[in-house]
Amino acid sequence: MANSRKHLIYLVYGRQTYHQEALFSIASAFAHLRDGAAHGLTVRVYTDDPSPYAGLPVQVREVTAEELVAWCQPHGYHFRAKHVALRDALEDADQALLIDTDTFFHSSPLRLFDRIQPGSLLCNAIGARYGEHRNFPLYRDLSPYLFERSWADDEMHQLNSGVIGLPREEAKILDRSLELMDELYPIANGAYTLEEFVLAVAAHKRLELVGCTDLIHHYWSRKQLFRAKIQAWLCKHGSSLLSAAALDDTLKVTDRLPRPPRAKRLLYKLGTLPLPAPMRQFSIELLYGCHEYSNEFDRACGPVWWEKAATNAIERYPQEPIAEQIEDWLNHSLLRNLLGSRANEIRQHLRQRDLL
Repeated sequence: MANSRKHLIYLVYGRQTYHQEALFSIASAFAHLRDGAAHGLTVRVYTDDPSPYAGLPVQVREVTAEELVAWCQPHGYHFRAKHVALRDALEDADQALLIDTDTFFHSSPLRLFDRIQPGSLLCNAIGARYGEHRNFPLYRDLSPYLFERSWADDEMHQLNSGVIGLPREEAKILDRSLELMDELYPIANGAYTLEEFVLAVAAHKRLELVGCTDLIHHYWSRKQLFRAKIQAWLCKHGSSLLSAAALDDTLKVTDRLPRPPRAKRLLYKLGTLPLPAPMRQFSIELLYGCHEYSNEFDRACGPVWWEKAATNAIERYPQEPIAEQIEDWLNHSLLRNLLGSRANEIRQHLRQRDLL
């Protein structure tokens, strides 16, 4: 299928944050395509706002508000639109791969398309077997209904749908997933992950699941840290997203969480030992945000570490008035000495975020 029509699909609507994520993901794809021809690869963006993609070498399919509402019916489940968009793309593509916006590439997108074969479903990651988590709502609420109809069993593998890739001849699996989504949504009590669950049910015993965590990073957790990196990249390259410098810099936005070296972390731990116990982890996380990382995009995560320090402290002690105590903690003489000139900057930032 060297000359087949390969479509890399993004579905982007709503907050500007999602468009910013998509722009970086698209740039990271092009960064890994520079050393060879695109081999028929088309990037297509289904979106309610074409303006962020003006001037980029992508196809834009504008989705009206009315269409988007229709794609989410009959239950208003917004993830349903993913399967509708991918099904639409397969009408004129030999292979189509829908990828979530909160992703970036470790390798050429063409390597993902190499894994899209008849009889298979490409997903982000292959998950646990259905029967391994019998206390989960999707098992408790749906297993009797599914087992009675022989649609699933305890051995069925679940999946993460941050990537969904199919050849055209397997497009009918999306017809089935949409049917299942509509039928099971009321029984599943509106489960957030129903979309990827029904895809696993539709594929069960029909298609082989193939993962791709080695080729892309899906930052569905710790989003704020990765969004800070992407914001820094956009601030630097927003006027020329696909310049050589911008594409080079996508490779500096790594999948690693920015943490100081081990020796520095040990020093932080020792330095905070004299503090009252509830303050220690809070103080360590503030110091993580103050560290002078060599990577400029890791440095951009500093304020996120400060925010996490405050929110994590509040979550760790839900029965205590920690939110009110954070101001006092920041005035502690030892912590002020550890933070040095950054103390006032941290205080101002937390106030701007309504965390003080």
